[in-house]
Amino acid sequence: MSRQATHSHSSSQRASYDTPSIIALSLTLVLWASAFAGIRAGLEGYSPGALILLRFLIASGALIIYALVTRMRMPELRDIPAMILLGGIGITIYQFGLSYGETSVTAGTAGLLIATVPCFTVLLATIFLGERFSVWGWVGMAISFVGVVLISFNGEGGLSFTPGALLILLASFSESVYFVIQKRYLRKYTGLELATYNLWGGTLFMLIFLPALWSELPHAPLGATLSVAFLGLFPAAIANLLWTFALSRSSASKAITFLCVSPVVSLVIAWVWLREVPTLIALGGGFVVILGVVLINFKGKVETKHEAPLVPEAHPVEVLLPDEQVTATPE
Repeated sequence: MSRQATHSHSSSQRASYDTPSIIALSLTLVLWASAFAGIRAGLEGYSPGALILLRFLIASGALIIYALVTRMRMPELRDIPAMILLGGIGITIYQFGLSYGETSVTAGTAGLLIATVPCFTVLLATIFLGERFSVWGWVGMAISFVGVVLISFNGEGGLSFTPGALLILLASFSESVYFVIQKRYLRKYTGLELATYNLWGGTLFMLIFLPALWSELPHAPLGATLSVAFLGLFPAAIANLLWTFALSRSSASKAITFLCVSPVVSLVIAWVWLREVPTLIALGGGFVVILGVVLINFKGKVETKHEAPLVPEAHPVEVLLPDEQVTATPE
């Protein structure tokens, strides 16, 4: 049987949902969407740098335990520099931009702005990977950027890109760069392995915030510390395991239908947890962004290079083909 036929047969076996995959996808959706509100709650007691370091020390520790229990293979020595680089781009810069951005941007708005990742990915994939996108893909990208403009209007009706919003867009761009660079390694390592290596690599860069964490931890409110612990254990660690499990039982194209609504769920969680009430124009802009993302994910791709199938695993925001792998950087 040819490689393409084998992949098609494997994909068809994973095409339908079952109860365990629905539960895993639903939990993943809620956990990743809750990260935006969790960051805002953690910022009540920690500076952004101390927050991301504590969060990823906890996540790294949890994944070290998982790696030991499951006897996860380690990366080849020659790949370790690349794993550290990917961690710096996809974990450290992303979390830096997101956490510092949320000091002046609400959790719900942050979730809407992060939804622009597929737009940047389309541009980078076109330039560096030679991928082609249909007219619908480009229309979707334009629609999403219109949504970003709407979100950025202030209460007086003027366009106002705050430093926080720009930092969150930097996080979105870094995530897109991460997706493009990592593709070659996804043919060598499983998505969960790569996400774990990158998380460890990204945590190394965060150690520059160790003095801040050392001074803030003893004085931080218990609620803020528990929020950071939640971020480390659940959105950063457990959600990736759940996503891997879900993709082992269903196709990526079907799984992504759950996760396209993540920005909406993040708005609801921010309202319940933090009592953040989004403006009507921000809500409208957010739904415009989501419409563009849906067009990109499901109507955008028209041609791909013939490549070996990828091992299924991990994150909602990469531009997807049916049954193509998605990889994770924790929210």
